[in-house]
Amino acid sequence: MCMRPEFTFLTLVISRPKSPRKNIDVFLRPLIDDLKRLWSSGVETFDSFRKQNFTMRAMLMWTITDFPGYGMVSGWSTHGRLSCPYCMEMTRAFYLQNGRKISFFDCHR
Repeated sequence: MCMRPEFTFLTLVISRPKSPRKNIDVFLRPLIDDLKRLWSSGVETFDSFRKQNFTMRAMLMWTITDFPGYGMVSGWSTHGRLSCPYCMEMTRAFYLQNGRKISFFDCHR
């Protein structure tokens, strides 16, 4: 597979001024349906260079999000003591005594 820009396309979800939060699945449902169809059965596509049809298949290779966006897309809770998807239950996070907030200082060094 070629990773040149002419073979790559970007699907972008632009939501309203407010974040979709738990309703992100409503925005992503059409993309997920198309990707499932493209991966399982593919789509008959015409190759203009070879002048023949072929079955095109596609998949989602990665997503780029900030940490709150990661929580929305993956369904992982990004708040609280168990918010690190890498550490999970083996986290070294601790509550700050006077701030009542979680600290992840020196967690992944």
